[in-house]
Amino acid sequence: MVKSYSKNIKANPRGTASGQYSKYVVDAEAPLLDWLLTHVGESRSKVKATLCGRGIKVDGKIVTQFDYPLKPGMKISVSKTKRNETLKSRYVKLVYEDRYLVVVEKNVGILSMAAGHSSLNVKTVLDDYFHQTKQNCQAHVVHRLDRETSGLMIYAKDKKTELALEADWHNIVFDRRYVAVLSGEMIDNEGTIANWLKDSKAYITYSSPTDNGGKYAVTHYYALDRTPDYSLVEFKLETGRKNQIRVHAADMGHPVCGDPKYGNGDDPIGRLCLHAFVLCFYHPVTHEPMEFQTPVPRSFTQIFQPNTSR
Repeated sequence: MVKSYSKNIKANPRGTASGQYSKYVVDAEAPLLDWLLTHVGESRSKVKATLCGRGIKVDGKIVTQFDYPLKPGMKISVSKTKRNETLKSRYVKLVYEDRYLVVVEKNVGILSMAAGHSSLNVKTVLDDYFHQTKQNCQAHVVHRLDRETSGLMIYAKDKKTELALEADWHNIVFDRRYVAVLSGEMIDNEGTIANWLKDSKAYITYSSPTDNGGKYAVTHYYALDRTPDYSLVEFKLETGRKNQIRVHAADMGHPVCGDPKYGNGDDPIGRLCLHAFVLCFYHPVTHEPMEFQTPVPRSFTQIFQPNTSR
């Protein structure tokens, strides 16, 4: 069984596309749908569509359950937008949204931003979503994940928020963790790798134990599970350098599986086995701590289950 060294971090999804709501206070106990039909003055189909579209909040929390039990004093917010769509994409899942930023979970096979006229990228997907939901904003890139790395990312919705995140990124983001399947069985349960990383002329990042004119990089690691062939490892970044985890894993003698650049050809599931599963930061505008965590991909954990055929 896979162990977890992560603290219990829960996603905190709030907000919808428009930020414009009609507000009510509950005066009697009732199921949510019945209460809305009585008080909002819309048709049953419209109210149900708003519920399914995540346009109803109870005490600040989005609720989609028709029979959610209401009690006197609860505060109801109903979105005024005609379309309460959530982002629909096989490559991008909307985890959190407010008027300043979004947090998404990126799938493998999509770039963080455009790198050519026809390249599939998260920014374009978000810009299309903002247009469809009639939001006057664009996605602003503040950090990146490689095309074949999956996991959590932040995008700002305006230039001011983007600049605030970029100006103090190291202090704003207080916890970033990845999980990876590494080639071979690790011996150490935990440790730290620290060295300098620099790109060669061929854009290959290489490490040096002494200052080579590159950037100092620190990665902490924790072994979560093992077999004689593979190790499931959590990485916590103290710095965020290009290809940091992939290079440091190779430095350990246990490269990330499925890594065509720094790996050893070991590819058990046909993808780069690296996933950004924890992202915690202070909101650049409200300064509220925001904590998000996604599950370890099932394709990773299945490698460590008995009698799993690959």
